[in-house]
Amino acid sequence: MYNDPLLPGRYYHLFNHAVGDENLFRCHDNYIYFLKQYAAYIQPIARTFTYCLMPNHFHFLVQIADEAEIEHCFQTIKPEEAKPVSFNHSSFVVQQFSNLCNSYAKAYNKRFNRRGSLFIDKLKRKEVDSDTYFTRLIAYIHTNPVHHGFCQKAELWSYSSLTSMTSSKPTLLERNTVLDWFGGVESFVAFHQQIHPTQKGEDWEFGY
Repeated sequence: MYNDPLLPGRYYHLFNHAVGDENLFRCHDNYIYFLKQYAAYIQPIARTFTYCLMPNHFHFLVQIADEAEIEHCFQTIKPEEAKPVSFNHSSFVVQQFSNLCNSYAKAYNKRFNRRGSLFIDKLKRKEVDSDTYFTRLIAYIHTNPVHHGFCQKAELWSYSSLTSMTSSKPTLLERNTVLDWFGGVESFVAFHQQIHPTQKGEDWEFGY
């Protein structure tokens, strides 16, 4: 799970947790800064369907970009360098996620006069290899704050993609794809209302 490659065109559930009893996000500005860094590092190399940031961990559902898009991102970041003959698309994608976490941890440590690792381990990932997994994972991610007791209703949590899915405001998320997948906004909302985020079971426990 930890060292699996992030292959072009594949779908993945990505998640990670803060080290020990630490929090990844202590205030509103932390959440916003992380999303800003995510857009800078990850938007060029992945399509993001859903996400949720919580005080001590996060979840994302993404599709890694195709090889041409990944190569374009590399050339944009390093225009002075020629693409290596043995360019490894997966390694570059993993490095982008590592750069995201490292840049955020560096800023976080500086702001809170803190030292040491912030994330418990390398980015965890699990390939989304079925339609059922894709469907239920979207609801799992959105209802995770309720599952962990951070709020009573998923729509009350400010730092997930749930409210963006029912909004008309511009977004970098694959909102139309998600809503079309469920058959429209009403079906999307109805499916989430059927989910009980406190339930246990192998088919529901996708991560933290």
